[in-house]
Amino acid sequence: MFTEKERLFNAIDKKDIDRPPCICPGGMMNMVTKELMQKTDAIWPDAHSNSDLMTELSRAVYTFGLFENYGVPFCMTVEAEAMGSSVNFGDMMIEPHIAEYCLKQSAEWNSLKKIDFESGRAAVVLDSIKKLKEYKDGVPIIGNLTGPVSVATSVLDPNIFYRGLKKHKEASKCLMNFISEQIALFGIKQLEAGADCITISDPSATGEILGPAAFKEFAIPYINQIIDKIKSCCDTRIIVHICGNMNIVKNIIADIKADALSFDSMVNIKDIKKELEGHTIMGNINTYMLEFGSKEKIRTSTLKCINDGFHIISPACGLGVGTGLENISSILSTIKEAANVDNKKFHSKG
Repeated sequence: MFTEKERLFNAIDKKDIDRPPCICPGGMMNMVTKELMQKTDAIWPDAHSNSDLMTELSRAVYTFGLFENYGVPFCMTVEAEAMGSSVNFGDMMIEPHIAEYCLKQSAEWNSLKKIDFESGRAAVVLDSIKKLKEYKDGVPIIGNLTGPVSVATSVLDPNIFYRGLKKHKEASKCLMNFISEQIALFGIKQLEAGADCITISDPSATGEILGPAAFKEFAIPYINQIIDKIKSCCDTRIIVHICGNMNIVKNIIADIKADALSFDSMVNIKDIKKELEGHTIMGNINTYMLEFGSKEKIRTSTLKCINDGFHIISPACGLGVGTGLENISSILSTIKEAANVDNKKFHSKG
């Protein structure tokens, strides 16, 4: 019998498991819904800035039988806000989002603030992780980082940033280097606070937006810089999630030094696995279907993920806040049902 942490780590390490773990990390891959907030009375936007509410809401994801992990925060604006951008904290139905960029051009990168881990929301996240760690219940705590391209497009207008990758290459690299160093430090602080592993989500780094050349020059090296920095200080596992269709960059995606790779629902896993032989794959249940589809469709999609060879089952993106808890819980119940039918299927899965 595995604890949830043991099952997740064994799945990442491709060791013996009784069944795939079912997780939703947090951060960009938000797992909180309106119904869950109402049941716990831990409500957005307050739960974004209050460590007690953040902890309660994160725990509820597990205690209500939705996913097998804790994860904080519930948005992808913490780093950018700490570096100087203004954030609109939204409401119960809308996640925090950037209200005003703090840079006008890449060359202003040295005016960015370093993240203060003793104040603001970065401190709230770290305090919540410490509180989650106190439960000592075998549930993995996943710390979340926003990827470097996504932070860059949260401190600088995306149109200006993407154009600058060609027009102002050296300034862009300085910007990316500073951001990556700060992200890595935040990851280390989360692990020191008690996180068991880290997920880096970089939706703005999709190959569709960047193209193969820029993906190779501005996404992979800086994601790897973060991974290398964290792993030089901490023995941990790191999951990387990239949004969008990976076809045009699938031949270089294996260069990312992640312990597990997570993909959007539009990605054909059978196709991309040919490029990722030996890699741990996570995903990729369509979140639109989770919110608006039937439980039977969710069950069918979950079984397809299992049969396609996903080592970790997870939504492909952040959940819609209106998603019903019954629909969400169908993923985990289907996995458990499949394991009961054919338990031997998952052992020593490569």
